[in-house]
Amino acid sequence: MAPVTVKCLVWDLDDTLWQGTLLEDGEVGLPDEVRKAVIELDSRGILHSIASRNDHEHAWARLEALGLAEYFVLPEIGWGAKSEAVRRIADRLGFALTTIAFVDDRPAERAEVAFHLPEVRCYPAEQVLALPELPEFTPATSTVDSRRRRQMYQAGFRREAERAAAPGPDEEFLRTLDLRMRIGRATGDELSRVEELTLRTSQMNATGVHYPDAVLRDLITDPGHEVLVVTLTDRFGPHGAVGVLLLERHPGLWHLKLLATSCRVVAYGAGATLLNWLADSAARAGVHLVADFRATERNRMMEIAYRFAGFEEDPCPCATGLEPASALVGLQRLHLAPGPRAVSTTMSLEAPDLGAPDPGAPEQGTGAL
Repeated sequence: MAPVTVKCLVWDLDDTLWQGTLLEDGEVGLPDEVRKAVIELDSRGILHSIASRNDHEHAWARLEALGLAEYFVLPEIGWGAKSEAVRRIADRLGFALTTIAFVDDRPAERAEVAFHLPEVRCYPAEQVLALPELPEFTPATSTVDSRRRRQMYQAGFRREAERAAAPGPDEEFLRTLDLRMRIGRATGDELSRVEELTLRTSQMNATGVHYPDAVLRDLITDPGHEVLVVTLTDRFGPHGAVGVLLLERHPGLWHLKLLATSCRVVAYGAGATLLNWLADSAARAGVHLVADFRATERNRMMEIAYRFAGFEEDPCPCATGLEPASALVGLQRLHLAPGPRAVSTTMSLEAPDLGAPDPGAPEQGTGAL
């Protein structure tokens, strides 16, 4: 079984990222090979952060002088326990600790992090140059979004700062963002983005299921399925691919087999906008919706999104033709007899028309085929 891919590598600075101790030596050196390792991992979509015992202003100035400061997000440079610094970084990013790695030259520091955060993988400084060769630092896919992941997170932090400073109701701030959602049918070129999203998203993945590239390529050519990719942009720039839907059409019924959205855009109402669009499309087509949901340790937010959108555990006869949920371990089938939905007041939407009437559809509200 392949190891969980690292999403963020947290660096010590002295005698790890650079050679020497900043507060003692004044001048420290950065080997070209280490610079190349940082840039290579960044290009793969792996974020870099810092947990270092140093004076923040002095250390950050040195990183800027070395031309590396832009590669590090949420740096924790100070004098507290490194395990607490690593935990804060993971929490702020919304990453599971199993996706965090830590590199430090001091065995005692690695031991402290490993004791308090056993899920975090720890590496000695002498292994830095070998990290890009390890399977956990080699994501299965490389996409446009992964190559610019750091920039997207940095733009997200700027959004958060502006949002925190904005007066008035939150909805007013969202209107200032010029949010634009696009829902489109996946093409062959976009499948790696879809696969990556199902791999990386755990909090907002309705089933926890990963669909490999070969399966997705078959489904986009199947007239009975819709594989839809959701992207989002605003005045700060692109959020990238933030959602994927896998929909199977049946007479009188649309079966939502997978819904995964990025947790980064939950606060902007992306999930609600997406589910309202789908419900409205189904209502115009005159079909019911049945959504698969499998509870995991991390996807409670997705269940809340379904419930808030009106999905319920309703044994409607419309789902009779589907494989019984009881045959699939832990699977629930949530049902919705949709009606028209209001348009979002905080984002514009560009989407295909899925709502052409289905001649095999049941009368709305009857639940009968």
